Amino acid sequence: MAMNIVSKFADIKCKVQIFPGSPSVYRLKPEQQNIGSIRRLTLGKRDPTKMNKTILLVGETGTGKSTLINALINNAMGVKFEDDVFFQIVQEARRSQTESQTSDVIVYEVFGLEDRTLPFSLTIIDTPGFGDTRGTERDVLVRERLLDLFRSTDGVHEIDAVCLVLKGSDNRLSDRLTYVFDSVVSLLGKDIEKNIVALITHSDFVSAANVLQALKDAKMMCAKDEKDRPVHFMFNNIQKTDRVKGNERALKYAWESTDEQIGQFVDFLKDTKSQNLETTVEVLNSRIRLTACIHNLQERIEFIELKQREIKQTQEALKKHEQDMKNNEDFKVEVFEAFKSKEPVDEKRWWALGLNYGGAVCCEVCKENCHYPCTLALYPSHCEVMQYKCTICHKTCTVSGHKNELYCTVCTWKCHESKHVKTEQCTKCGDECSDPSHLKTPWKYVSKTRKVTRTKRQMKAMYDKGREDSEKSASLLETLQKNMKDLQKEKDQFLEESFRHVVRLDEIAMKVVSLATQVHLDVLIVMMNEKGDKDKVMKLEEMKSKMDEHKQFKSLLRFWYCKTAEFGKAAVENFRQKTGV
Repeated sequence: MAMNIVSKFADIKCKVQIFPGSPSVYRLKPEQQNIGSIRRLTLGKRDPTKMNKTILLVGETGTGKSTLINALINNAMGVKFEDDVFFQIVQEARRSQTESQTSDVIVYEVFGLEDRTLPFSLTIIDTPGFGDTRGTERDVLVRERLLDLFRSTDGVHEIDAVCLVLKGSDNRLSDRLTYVFDSVVSLLGKDIEKNIVALITHSDFVSAANVLQALKDAKMMCAKDEKDRPVHFMFNNIQKTDRVKGNERALKYAWESTDEQIGQFVDFLKDTKSQNLETTVEVLNSRIRLTACIHNLQERIEFIELKQREIKQTQEALKKHEQDMKNNEDFKVEVFEAFKSKEPVDEKRWWALGLNYGGAVCCEVCKENCHYPCTLALYPSHCEVMQYKCTICHKTCTVSGHKNELYCTVCTWKCHESKHVKTEQCTKCGDECSDPSHLKTPWKYVSKTRKVTRTKRQMKAMYDKGREDSEKSASLLETLQKNMKDLQKEKDQFLEESFRHVVRLDEIAMKVVSLATQVHLDVLIVMMNEKGDKDKVMKLEEMKSKMDEHKQFKSLLRFWYCKTAEFGKAAVENFRQKTGV
């Protein structure tokens, strides 16, 4: 048998034996490259004339995704039970169920094996570490990695199947698992629902009724079969178990049953239309822009309110000096002036393997934070909040002779990317610091106030600046009142822009109301209520109410609150009172 194995897999050069037993276990040694911030492990050379199928695996840590990937690879290589050999492309390290060794997305590619068992080459995208207990920051990183993969020139641009990996023993979706599925499904476009299937690991191949009922109870979006059940395939995880007298028959049954199910999965992939990821990339970008827009909105409103408070203090001081103004006498007042300051921010995370650049993308014209934290972009031009627009039409266009350049989608004036910075600076001296002893760090703008003394002349010069000639006759108090109204208009305009982001997500996202947007909806509902815009409040409330349709929503929220360390006891107690969880 050994001679047959050597000859059958002689063309697989990149392998090394790591266990000589039965079966003999070999570690495959794929070529490693990077797609942006993503690791890509490739076996063989791609033939562009051959069909390729791409699957995305999503599941809780500990469901057996690594063994499943190895089983798919062995099937693609044509390995049979009688060959008494097993190949590993994923190293299955010992770890606890709630911890994963990495948060990276990993792409496995298998080429040149199309003539063995599969009619196509295979690309597998794995999302290890999604939903573990070490913080939501890591889940944000996984989503950003997927965006980086989908939009890269040499990345992945089509998906044939999104595979929800569950254990055969699952009779309900755990809080963690619901959170993981929600996080990924909320990223995808509406057109990908028919490509979502369940892969059930640790199966006995007798029945998957409990898992299917759990998916039904959770109202999980997925493809359905002729019996209106979630499309699913069953696998076992014992392919490399030591073969000893007495267990060979059971192991052979498990191996051959897994092969049969993989064959059915292959048939599904052959008959299923690939989904272009343009819509998904738009959803991912829109979510990032939405988050950045609302963060920017909150910071702008904070600064505008400080400016309004400053004007109100000035108005009150002027009323006290009403007689001095009538006598055209100069006087002094003290107010708290609003200003923007540069402050250092946390540097890149140690666990991001040098692929998390940290810092903020800031507009130096608007003096605003356009994206913070900006973890994937090394330069502002790489940031997700930048979008190509025509320099003439001020929108993306295809008119011959017109030029599309990158503009920010977040800052007040939607400035050109060249007006933005993402650099390390001395926050004491600013741009001009040349002192080598001063620490240079990533930074962002922060709204602050300082006590200042102003004369009447200084106030007139400051508030008269930029006024039209027709307004010059207005009194200083009238000018201040007009400035208050202008600031309120700015707040309303920015609020409308955030609302448009949410509506656009509702149009393109398969599951717009997720945990990632719940907080944003709450903020917008409060602000639209303050504005008195009942129609928009109704629209936002309707979107938020979609969450109540999901039976697992309270458990999903419970997991998220437990996972997020920023919420103190008071916030958790308030949450419990409101939800009854």
